[in-house]
Amino acid sequence: MSEQVDRSANRELRARFDDVYGQYQQLRSGLDNLQARLAELRVTRLSADGQVTATVGAQGQVIAVELTPAVYRDRDAEALSRKITETVRAAATAAADATRALVAESMPAGSGSVDFLRTGDFAALLGRADAVLGRGEGKA
Repeated sequence: MSEQVDRSANRELRARFDDVYGQYQQLRSGLDNLQARLAELRVTRLSADGQVTATVGAQGQVIAVELTPAVYRDRDAEALSRKITETVRAAATAAADATRALVAESMPAGSGSVDFLRTGDFAALLGRADAVLGRGEGKA
């Protein structure tokens, strides 16, 4: 009788393992896809007057800044500097939003990754792991 109970428990554990492993494989495949999409992500913004174009990548890195010939008519270096900075910041903000959206599509709900990208708070990233470990600590 004990052997039959052990076999039944082993089958249940094996089925649970197969389910969890399948979920892991799906998540891993999704992360590979996410990494490729993030590597290709480019966000471009144009200044209000259309004289400055800034393109940034998923991490906010500047890919390109383009100026129209009209920027040379004003000859105000300080104003041009502000315009470039504002345009790059707008592109970086939009890239951060696009990155969060891509991560949200790829990560399980409640994983903490999206909150971490939004806030930069490591507690959001590690909160779920802490909760799981906390539950495990009570068992012996």
